Amino acid sequence: MNLFNDCQINWLAIASSNDLLELLQLASIQRAIVGAALMGILGGMLGSFVTLRQLSFFSHAVGHAALVGVALGVLLQINPTLMLLPFTLVFGVIVLYFIDKTDLASDSVLSIVLSGALAIGLILTSLIKGYRGNLMAVLFGDILAIDTTDLILTLLVLVGGSIFLLSTLRQQILLTLNPDVAQVQGVPVQLYRYAFVVLLSLAVAVAIKAVGVLLVNAFLVIPASTAKLMSHHFSRFLFMSVIVGSISSIAGIMVSGLFNLASGPSIVLVQFLLFVAVFVWFKFSLKAA
Repeated sequence: MNLFNDCQINWLAIASSNDLLELLQLASIQRAIVGAALMGILGGMLGSFVTLRQLSFFSHAVGHAALVGVALGVLLQINPTLMLLPFTLVFGVIVLYFIDKTDLASDSVLSIVLSGALAIGLILTSLIKGYRGNLMAVLFGDILAIDTTDLILTLLVLVGGSIFLLSTLRQQILLTLNPDVAQVQGVPVQLYRYAFVVLLSLAVAVAIKAVGVLLVNAFLVIPASTAKLMSHHFSRFLFMSVIVGSISSIAGIMVSGLFNLASGPSIVLVQFLLFVAVFVWFKFSLKAA
């Protein structure tokens, strides 16, 4: 029995006894918490721009089309995460190129490309014989399966993304609010758009292992949407989005362990419940005022 199976057995035993202290002593849980924090910060930061730039459907398309990369990785016996990185990167850039070079609406282009990629992914999936554990873990998320390599990749994407966005924050805000004005003021709009798509695609790739292909879009959108309910000032909105993303991700891991639930759905469920709670709070507080 391998180390991961041992971790799973320990995970189930401890979760059933609800012993949180012993749960936190497992190396796999510690990696999961660190990974959840890093991915939560990354998701919250990028999600702020995704929601304001109305790119949620784009991240949704990239996430679902990643099924092709996952299936290719399993078929070629390559780590699906390593296959996801270049695939989602190329896919995101190609989709943006199609949007720029056609007269079709962006949602139409995204629907076409998503449908084609999803069809290819399903066909490739049908070719996989025997054990499909790696495929299922990436599809539905298994943050317990993340290793040191995954943490390093996530950290690199987070550091690179933070440097890029924060060093060009003024231009990014201007580009988000009014691309035409940004163009007039000399902001390299196309360069920044493609750079952000590259960053977003890489973020989707590293987050898929935690929350799965089916829920990765919610991982980006819900924390930012929750933060938007709390503040309309961009700096506070960005800060709150990062806080909500990281805290809800860690809380989701705790819920997953204590109640023996899948990690991806647990994280997204916590984020959803937090969104509902904030929405209700602000709705009734405004009425009371």
